[in-house]
Amino acid sequence: MSRVALVEDNARLAEMICQALSGAGIQVDRFCQLLHAKYGISHARYDVLIIDRGLPDGDGLGLLRDLRATGHMTPCLILTARDALHDRIDGLESGADDYVTKPFAMKELVARVRTLMRRPVETTPLVQTFSNMTLDPQEQVLRCNQQSVQLAQTELQVILMLLKAKGQTVRHAKLEHAAWGLAGAVTPNALEVTVHRLRKKMTRIDVNAQIINIRGVGFSLKETDSSL
Repeated sequence: MSRVALVEDNARLAEMICQALSGAGIQVDRFCQLLHAKYGISHARYDVLIIDRGLPDGDGLGLLRDLRATGHMTPCLILTARDALHDRIDGLESGADDYVTKPFAMKELVARVRTLMRRPVETTPLVQTFSNMTLDPQEQVLRCNQQSVQLAQTELQVILMLLKAKGQTVRHAKLEHAAWGLAGAVTPNALEVTVHRLRKKMTRIDVNAQIINIRGVGFSLKETDSSL
């Protein structure tokens, strides 16, 4: 049975979410505080994390950042009443894979959780190389010059799609489908935010390649001149 960690302090809302997910055949472990959630998530295997932002002991994004910093890459859906654009961008840049604002329909939440649980049925892809970087899809790690960065699931799917295209332009819709499944991008600029994060990580480890924006069409991966 699939298993979800729910970090939500509102008892009534948490009960409704638990009932909806349980009805879909998904087991739910609920945590009310960040401290308890961090311990529980670190000591159990979950298919998806659902984390509220406004918790009694802090912002749920802090928990997500801590998990990502330690290499914990379980898909995460941020749940919050904050619907401003900068709040959504903060969530995605912190490593969230999806972002749902309150109020929301329980059927939509279940659909988004199922989308995050979806994994390719094909065999695990082999390590891939491009220019001076190496991508290990199984470990979700990008390596270059004895340096490495961990990738979120959405980042992994985008860079994989660009690598497979071998320098050709990949359209926005195809990249969004690869990263977010049938539910599509959580916000109109979610793909741009993911690409922005990828660019920063590639720069951090001195990759001789860059993601090119073909305005109004999509993105492509091109090798850069290391001598410049």
